[in-house]
Amino acid sequence: MATEALRRTPLYEEHKVLGARIVDFAGWEMPVQYEGIKAEHETVRNRAGLFDVSHMGEVVFKGRQAEEAVQRLVTRDVSRLAVGQAGYAAVCYENGGTVDDVLVYRTPDDFLIVVNASNREKDFAHFQENVKDLDVEVVDESDDWALLALQGPRAVELLQPFTQTDLSSIKYYRYEVGEVDGAYAVISRTGYTGEDGFELFVRPDDAPRIWRKLIEAGAGPVGLGARDTLRLEAGMCLYGNELDAETTPLEAGIGFAVHLDKEQEFVGQQALRSEQEEGLRKKLVGFKVEGRGIARHDYPIAVGGETVGSVTSGTLSPTLGEAIGLALVAPGVEDEFEVVIRNRTVAARTVPLPFYKREKK
Repeated sequence: MATEALRRTPLYEEHKVLGARIVDFAGWEMPVQYEGIKAEHETVRNRAGLFDVSHMGEVVFKGRQAEEAVQRLVTRDVSRLAVGQAGYAAVCYENGGTVDDVLVYRTPDDFLIVVNASNREKDFAHFQENVKDLDVEVVDESDDWALLALQGPRAVELLQPFTQTDLSSIKYYRYEVGEVDGAYAVISRTGYTGEDGFELFVRPDDAPRIWRKLIEAGAGPVGLGARDTLRLEAGMCLYGNELDAETTPLEAGIGFAVHLDKEQEFVGQQALRSEQEEGLRKKLVGFKVEGRGIARHDYPIAVGGETVGSVTSGTLSPTLGEAIGLALVAPGVEDEFEVVIRNRTVAARTVPLPFYKREKK
């Protein structure tokens, strides 16, 4: 049986030149690391790291009822978004389970929803199915864009020489349309690392040149391995780990992106209202391992010998030097529990999220 060929981003050859270790991620050949996860992680925390996230999907909603369509699909009240603003949201099934977590951008004429690479086709089908009765055009523009993320305390310093847009004037979760190195770009002050930085939507043909220019200017290339340790330290969810069809946004701790009071109902709103009133079946907690060992995805969580949940993400934090993790556990679980690591129980305790928070100047 023939296997489907893996996709490549416009930056694939750049990754090869830099000696990246390439892996299959959601059907894409992506760099997991270059010099090493810990070194790349520290590059983002201390200087500036450059990621290729062109595998993410971009879906545009156009037409007279574009806002109504997006309101129906996402948990956030997008009528509150100003032009030039982005908002984090979830997309739900009728039962409240999560289809995906997304970013919604409001433009002067339409809406852009950025979806996770692993969910591109599924999300697009879900969007189309649920807005068939509306006067809206839903367009998958994923292949029309490359997406670079420049993250770290030196991001503004490195990027500013390449654009006439005043980067310091762009607030968090806002964007400007301009140019980077003479190429059309949407410059968004967003990211997935807990650091300051920008995500650059550029045309695929322009991406390799911009990538090389930023690397030459001092940005370090960063792969998916450090992207995961960075987002975990920042307490951010990863679809397929903290979020899935069996887990609601409320259970995953992203209730701040769920506006249950918005007038136009979204798919799953009634189920989430009921969940809020009746109580969660499980809850997301952050924890530190107090014994020896590193908690990994799907390791059981136990209290008094009884399984009460499972680890969703875990790693040895490069910044803290401690084993940290996220877990979905029964609502009654309090401050202490055990993680079952290779058939032995290791003590752990819950801690507030995020594990790491940058100092804002």
